[in-house]
Amino acid sequence: MKLAGLKTAENAHDESIWASAWVPATDNRPALLLTGSLDETVRLWRTDELSPAAPPLGGHALGVVSVAAHPSGVVAASASLDSFIRVFDVESNSSIATLEAPPSEVWNMQFEPKGAILAVAGGSSASVKLWDTSSWQLVDSLAIPRQESSRPTDRTGGGKFVLSVAWSPDGKRLACGSMDGTISVFDVHRAKFLHHLEGHFMPVRSLVYSPLDSRVLFSACDDTHVHMYDAEGKNLVASMSGHASWVLSVDASPDGAAIATGSSDRTVRLWDLTMRASVQTMTSHSDQVWSVAFRPPGGTGVRAGRLASVSDDKSISLYDYS
Repeated sequence: MKLAGLKTAENAHDESIWASAWVPATDNRPALLLTGSLDETVRLWRTDELSPAAPPLGGHALGVVSVAAHPSGVVAASASLDSFIRVFDVESNSSIATLEAPPSEVWNMQFEPKGAILAVAGGSSASVKLWDTSSWQLVDSLAIPRQESSRPTDRTGGGKFVLSVAWSPDGKRLACGSMDGTISVFDVHRAKFLHHLEGHFMPVRSLVYSPLDSRVLFSACDDTHVHMYDAEGKNLVASMSGHASWVLSVDASPDGAAIATGSSDRTVRLWDLTMRASVQTMTSHSDQVWSVAFRPPGGTGVRAGRLASVSDDKSISLYDYS
């Protein structure tokens, strides 16, 4: 497996780019890349030439920290430091809903695999908020219980500041990562906390489940490590090292054979999950890499795999994955 650099769009935004996600292909258009920036805009890009697919989308009063696309490819959402989530129609950019939260309670977000729920990492609320995507009403709040086990004293205050969320591919489990390094796993249908996954002691900024196995969860952490967990058995399967600084983002390839990570060491790495090791390092960015995202399968005439990365250097890089 390898990555090959295809194209880099310099100055794709006016400020740092903090978020990226792929909007799945629909019957009448291929997949698009969605990016969100400190410049308060969200932008859509055509997949191979990285040309703008629409004018910049405004509507936020502060930087955009997360973007997510509904599995239908018709609807997308952006979350900002202004504590608003803007839900919009991808084709027309018309606003569908604006979801409001208290200050510092909107971080990473992800649509459930079938698209019925939008899960939002609740930051200082120490919870994950679940929004119904038919009514756009808040339907549940999954609170993270405090841990009993002995841990190094937490100097950051509350500790359970929730930064990241991930759905299992079957939609039955939701995992979230916190500032203090704990990962919490929930049974969504019963709205029940199941257990914590341990091993990190610094912020877990990104999580992703294997697309092939609902037990396997990957985490990216400021401790420079990428962890692979059996999220049901509560076991740390592998701890993978290679980055020289914080790991800010992780995504799994659609074939389930690899993961990619982005780091504040300014690199993108590809990891072979059979070897459980980094097999390639890409150095197209000149500042920290906030997000990496594999293009989902699907769309007419799409054969090649694609990975995108975005950075504080205001650029987007696109890679061929094979």
